Amino acid sequence: MTVKEQILSLLDRNKGGYISGEEIAGQLSVTRSAVWKAIKSLQTDGYSIQAVTNKGYSLSPLTDILSAGAISKYLNPQGQKLRLEVYKTIPSTNEAAKILAANGEAEGKVILSEEQTAGRGRNGRPFFSPRGTGIYMSILLRPKLSAAEATLLTTSAAVAVALAIETVSGKDTQIKWVNDVFMDGKKVSGILTEASVSLENGRLDYAVLGIGINVALPADGFPDGLGGIATSVFAKSNHYDDLRCRLVAEVLNHFMEFYEHLTDRRFLSGYRQRLMSLGTPVTVMKDNQQREATAIDIDDDCRLKVRYVNGDEEYLSSGEVSIKI
Repeated sequence: MTVKEQILSLLDRNKGGYISGEEIAGQLSVTRSAVWKAIKSLQTDGYSIQAVTNKGYSLSPLTDILSAGAISKYLNPQGQKLRLEVYKTIPSTNEAAKILAANGEAEGKVILSEEQTAGRGRNGRPFFSPRGTGIYMSILLRPKLSAAEATLLTTSAAVAVALAIETVSGKDTQIKWVNDVFMDGKKVSGILTEASVSLENGRLDYAVLGIGINVALPADGFPDGLGGIATSVFAKSNHYDDLRCRLVAEVLNHFMEFYEHLTDRRFLSGYRQRLMSLGTPVTVMKDNQQREATAIDIDDDCRLKVRYVNGDEEYLSSGEVSIKI
């Protein structure tokens, strides 16, 4: 970590209390001048840090800005193996992770940003990513999976997000097949998995798992077209201590637990439990045609089983259909 990151980590561990510049300099083996410059840079980045003569520096307990140090303190031992990199702004965390993957970056890199200027959802649709109110992150993975098994990454991530939201907020969540997480009938999180497949053996060379969560309602609300279908975990963002950092860590903790035993499908019962479309009418969009059906089950590969009006049944994969509930 840089000196700036190390200082932020020290302040975060002592959030609300004071730590002197001399003590910081001594712990990090840097000069007092280097400490002062780093503090000023952190304040410019938006961190609420008070400087009081003869007391030192204090990070406000209401601070809710993403940082690797603040996230790491909530990670379990498995999550501690991840390498976090946080940006103030970035076009797309998925694109950044894909570039790293193509250049040989090892598994376990996590890219996060306070905002995205070109965030993407499924089918190239834009993903609204305003500063300070959401979680936008991408995890670089190199799983030993076939292309057909890639859905396990997406669906296990949906359960990880649902569990994280429930843990931090105490509220119930649902999952809309395949990978959207809902609260109170509206979308609160979207997941986009992009992968590179080896032509030699048909297995994944790498996968980038992108996760976006609306944590708080943006100051100006959601833009036209989203207000009726999107929601946030909380109504406000400025009175929740480490809210987003805790959520990030919970997502990573749950996902890495699933990932370690992915083909055992330990997440599947939680996925089925939260699936909101079973037993309901759906419209299957396939091959530029619409067919009315009823969603009746999912199999162990998270394919959706539907029964059409004429009685025919079919298992559908995420790559083949779009389901409109």
